[in-house]
Amino acid sequence: MSAEQTPAPGTSTAEPRPGRLTAAAALAALEGLALAAGGVYLFVEGLTGSPDDRRGAVTGGVTLVVLALLPLLAARGLVLRRRWSRGPAVITQILALPVAYNLLRADSMAIPAGIVLAVVAVAALVLLVNPATTAALGIRGPGGAEESRRP
Repeated sequence: MSAEQTPAPGTSTAEPRPGRLTAAAALAALEGLALAAGGVYLFVEGLTGSPDDRRGAVTGGVTLVVLALLPLLAARGLVLRRRWSRGPAVITQILALPVAYNLLRADSMAIPAGIVLAVVAVAALVLLVNPATTAALGIRGPGGAEESRRP
């Protein structure tokens, strides 16, 4: 078995996955799917529709589809309890917050999307830093190695 296939130390696949970890993975997957759907829409609209800037629409669509890979891979890693997956998931949520802020400042139908994005990003961040999630991923807090050596 390779290092990539083995679970994080201190975890076993027989232990049930914490609900918080599953919820964090679901939120990351939801964001990834939304990015991919938006990218496909922009790409198709750029090719078949009549956008103001065809090249910009196609490029934006491809960019969103590529960006969707980060939260989708992070979600898969969270489901499989890969320690590395928390970093990309947290980064995705941190990047989502300024986007949500800009959507909230718009005078359009983007405001509800900004509210949803902000709620999902904050909820996912809370779930990702939860002690049950970090323990399930085998991540120790600061000084965790020293505490385990104390009598």
